[in-house]
Amino acid sequence: MARVMVIEDEDNIAVALDFLLTRDGHHHSRLATGAGAIEALRASRPDLVLLDVMLPEVSGYQIVQDLRADPSLDDVRVLMMTARGSVTERRKGLALGADGFIAKPFELAELRAEMARVLAGRR
Repeated sequence: MARVMVIEDEDNIAVALDFLLTRDGHHHSRLATGAGAIEALRASRPDLVLLDVMLPEVSGYQIVQDLRADPSLDDVRVLMMTARGSVTERRKGLALGADGFIAKPFELAELRAEMARVLAGRR
């Protein structure tokens, strides 16, 4: 099973993700803000980050950009999540180094499939 870090400020979404990840047997942790995310990622070395775009203090875009600039985090996969889900946001996230993008609200089956796809593509 994968080690997953959820970086999501909305409690209701975090609770749903906690349920899904626990049920699927993944080890996971959560940050509710973008502040300190890179340090937390360096410390925990997750296989996958479920990263919200709109976060307090530091945006998901900034986090993925900083993560991709750190060679020690090269093997961490990033699946970005956004409530807006526009083509422009998707392009920006992927251009900055995200491995996938999913629009909220999402079906659990859709999230599970996207997580599997992203994890299968691990470097």
